[in-house]
Amino acid sequence: MIRFFSLLFLYLGFVFSPLWAQNTGILTGTVRDKNTQELLVGVAVAIEGTSTGSITDLNGYFKIAGVPTGSYNIQATFVGYKPTTKYNIVVTSGNVNELSFEMEEAVSELGEIQVVADRSASVATIETPNSIQRLTTEEIRSKPGGNFDISRVVQVLPGVGGTSGSVGGFRNDIIIRGGAPNENVYYLDGIEIPVINHFATQGSAGGPTGILNVSFIEDVTLSSSGFDARYDNALSSVFQFKQKEGSLEKFQGNVRLSATELALTNEGHIGKKTTFLTSVRRSYLQFLFQAIDLPIRPNYWDFQYKVVHRFNSKTTLTAIGVGAIDEFSFAVPRRSTPEKEYALRSNPSINQWNYTIGLSLKHLINNGYWNIALSRNVFDNALDRFEDNQQGDESRRMLKARSQEIENKLRIDVNKFNNGWKYSFGVMAQFVEFGNSLFNRLQRQIVDVNNVLLQPEILITANTQINFFRFGAFGQVSKGFFGNRLNLSLGVRTDMNTFTTTGMNPLETFSPRFSASYAISDKWTVSASIGRYYKIPIYTVLGFRDASGTLVNRDNRYMQSDHLVTGIEFLPRPGTRITLEGFYKQYNDYPVSIREGVSLANQGGNFGAIGNEQVFSSGKGRSYGIEIFFQQKLVNNLFFAVSYTLFKSEFSGLDPNRFIASAWDTRHLLSGLLGRKFKRGWEIGLRYRFAGGAPFTPFDLIASQRNYASLGVGVLDLARYNTERLGSFNQFDFRVDKKWNFRGFTLDLFLDVSNALVLPNPAFPQYTFQRLPDNSGFATTDGTPLRSDGSNAIPLILRNDDPTVLPTLGFIIEY
Repeated sequence: MIRFFSLLFLYLGFVFSPLWAQNTGILTGTVRDKNTQELLVGVAVAIEGTSTGSITDLNGYFKIAGVPTGSYNIQATFVGYKPTTKYNIVVTSGNVNELSFEMEEAVSELGEIQVVADRSASVATIETPNSIQRLTTEEIRSKPGGNFDISRVVQVLPGVGGTSGSVGGFRNDIIIRGGAPNENVYYLDGIEIPVINHFATQGSAGGPTGILNVSFIEDVTLSSSGFDARYDNALSSVFQFKQKEGSLEKFQGNVRLSATELALTNEGHIGKKTTFLTSVRRSYLQFLFQAIDLPIRPNYWDFQYKVVHRFNSKTTLTAIGVGAIDEFSFAVPRRSTPEKEYALRSNPSINQWNYTIGLSLKHLINNGYWNIALSRNVFDNALDRFEDNQQGDESRRMLKARSQEIENKLRIDVNKFNNGWKYSFGVMAQFVEFGNSLFNRLQRQIVDVNNVLLQPEILITANTQINFFRFGAFGQVSKGFFGNRLNLSLGVRTDMNTFTTTGMNPLETFSPRFSASYAISDKWTVSASIGRYYKIPIYTVLGFRDASGTLVNRDNRYMQSDHLVTGIEFLPRPGTRITLEGFYKQYNDYPVSIREGVSLANQGGNFGAIGNEQVFSSGKGRSYGIEIFFQQKLVNNLFFAVSYTLFKSEFSGLDPNRFIASAWDTRHLLSGLLGRKFKRGWEIGLRYRFAGGAPFTPFDLIASQRNYASLGVGVLDLARYNTERLGSFNQFDFRVDKKWNFRGFTLDLFLDVSNALVLPNPAFPQYTFQRLPDNSGFATTDGTPLRSDGSNAIPLILRNDDPTVLPTLGFIIEY
């Protein structure tokens, strides 16, 4: 298959090569003061290494026309400000490329040496001097194996891993420095978006495919510690997705077609004060899986928009929206295999929809600005599972879950910069509604041939409807000293709610954080940060009721995580960045399942929902390690990045003094990326990923044999929780692009192959029973029908380490 796609790609590339036309494109954008957000007039914006450029006008706007198509580094310079460079900016004839520069004052003090070198390769800020990384839109688009999916692309960064043990790396769970997937928060232009993946696991955040349209994204910033106090509910990371604005030059867009989806994006302006971006995407994975005879049928739509209206030079209103419709169903395969039968029996069918909409009003004031953000997000989830996939047979129903989470949020913040002091403060309020109807048969009653009870039925039924308020307040102050060589930042935050027993005590969640950095020279910087962070328990936990209808988890406390990080940054030359960091995270008050005795920190890597059970908030945890990152931005048409993380992650169960390896404890993470741009529109990207063996729990063979027929999965031996490990994960991906720039439009043909070297992908073992050759039922040891206790079944454990290769051939048309 790889050979076929490669030959087809090369054939198309050479057939269309005579149509190559070296056209020109346009660069436009704005330049602002980073601290005050004032538009800057008279800034020189130029293509690095050339005399081609422009000067910003009275509106801080620049335009560079007649730029030959290709990739460039663009630099902005202005008297009194540090030079700023944007790397790997692609100019095409199809779309005008909109850029947004933010420049920082080069403050000096009398008698001190001023640091004014171009430090654009560094992404550290005065508030967050370490544990911060950034990816641009071109880096996201061109990552091999990324398939334009931000959740996959970020795994090239240090400390970032995916879900261990998922088949072929199928899921998009983001694991930061050994923390659970739901310890991350995501902001889109300052609006929190709880769901960024299709088929999301409720109570977690992961799924197989991302929702966000990469064509909207200008850059992504990841903070894995030292969080700004304005962000609540983060224990492991804060992702900030900055979207570009619609074009003021013309109506334009792109169409993207690949082996799995069709996406349409349009942008433009309405008058001189309003711009817009819109997109819609449709999956046709269900048709691909039907063609290759897989029993699963994932089907999704997603939508996204952004509208910006400038009332005047001081006031801007931004409206954003993102949403998705997901359906995960099943079909009987033409040819049955144990693996296909397991997929049919083990997973629930899923019907989900979600959206986030938000309005943000920004107004510039003297030496600063204020923001008011109002948003609403809804997540609706329906899960069903039946014995032996007998859909619709209520007597064989094992799971029926219907739930909805709604959050209505108001955030107000003020940001000021005066005489080198930078400070911000604000408040947050939100109204939460959560409803849940649950029928979950964990095991059926089983009796032997003499009607002796072997195991009782365990059935959880619950109906709940709760609503409550959440509040928060924060303050942060930062200052540079000695010509900005020494930067100090102090922040505090507290959060409250009207639901939990101690939720209205602001001291329960008082979370200070402090960071410092010192520039030894214009190339070397050392930094350190310490902080305490809190997260409210997930809504499925808070809303759970026992058999008597009592809300048994109201006494749960906020989860707590204390961070200590120290590191060093080296910038040997413009565009090159090397960082080394050590980190330690300590957790307290983590929810632990009473039924299983396992920390919820280990859950979230499967489809469905987590948290529908009684828990104690008595769990502890710790994660610590070191990470190194070496990145070279585009220089001489070459760019690369290498990261390595060595870490250990473990959490306690009901016994807070006994730590067990967490589900994310792969110990080693290695990622390498290499990209090369050639003449005539050719580009190639290579990526390699390695992760150590993930912990897993062996099966309880007796309980599994009794319960598999009804559950569709094996029963884990919790007494040996995470005592075994999978083999190491290795994957090599490559991507080849060929662009043709015609007058008025651009064609980009791409071939993206995941796991091109056909390396084994170790995943968790799967427990099943052998079936009859005609697939009419289970094979048995005595030829009689399967007994209720499964004692005459023939167990089969699937090792589940076959290589999965995913070639994708597609194209993008910009117009």
